[in-house]
Amino acid sequence: MVENNSGEQSPEKTFALDDKGQFLERTVPTILSSFNHEPGVSFDIFALIIKPEDILSVCKTLKEDTQTAFDYLVCISVVDYLEYIQVVYHLMSTTKKHKIVIKVNLDSSKPSIPSLTSIWLGADWFEREGHDLFGVVFEGHPNLTPLLLYEGFEGHPGLKSYPLPEYKEW
Repeated sequence: MVENNSGEQSPEKTFALDDKGQFLERTVPTILSSFNHEPGVSFDIFALIIKPEDILSVCKTLKEDTQTAFDYLVCISVVDYLEYIQVVYHLMSTTKKHKIVIKVNLDSSKPSIPSLTSIWLGADWFEREGHDLFGVVFEGHPNLTPLLLYEGFEGHPGLKSYPLPEYKEW
């Protein structure tokens, strides 16, 4: 039992990997043995935490290896944990029908990571969104012009430190 915010007891949620997730849990650490990574489970999907400097090589390896064949970048999201910024990559293999989550923790004072546009062109808009809202610099991105905000917008409204304007209800 786990205590929730209101002090009530609720059953602890555990997440198990399906057969494809278990295959990745056994296979990916071997494929990525030359990289420093921390395997885990994110809800019911096999996940890895890796270093920012390894993102290009890890993703290229996972895309090109015939056992994993991650040919589709589903999305990139950015999370502000105050102490650090986390970039989360959701990958899928359309042929093998399995999924993986890759997480990368960045220094919140200067969040920077290599762009994945050379591996998946679809990274373009996700990275521009992450740059607009959180200030993450995707090194090597061909065009980090604003996607959601106007040119010259001050700040990054996705950050928890972004000041919210005073709001008056009528």
